[in-house]
Amino acid sequence: MATSVRDNGAAQRYEMDIAAKSAFITYRRSPGVVTLLHAEVPPELSGQGLGSQLVRGALELVRAQGCKVVPHCPFVANYMKKHAEFQDLLADPR
Repeated sequence: MATSVRDNGAAQRYEMDIAAKSAFITYRRSPGVVTLLHAEVPPELSGQGLGSQLVRGALELVRAQGCKVVPHCPFVANYMKKHAEFQDLLADPR
């Protein structure tokens, strides 16, 4: 049903197409850090694990880009707390 997550730098968001609709996470970049601001899945597709798939894909892209993450979005922050494999991506709190 879902495709892979891509980085749409022009729109400053990670995107995933699902059943002719888009789920996305908006972000803001600074040197070496990506602040994940807001995650959104179409309401009619919620509850199917697509938000988690979107966050996982975005975090994998952040890792591949060599950046750290500030999870401003509560959904992203909660996902990262539950998945220890992404703890290394957390930016140092300042």
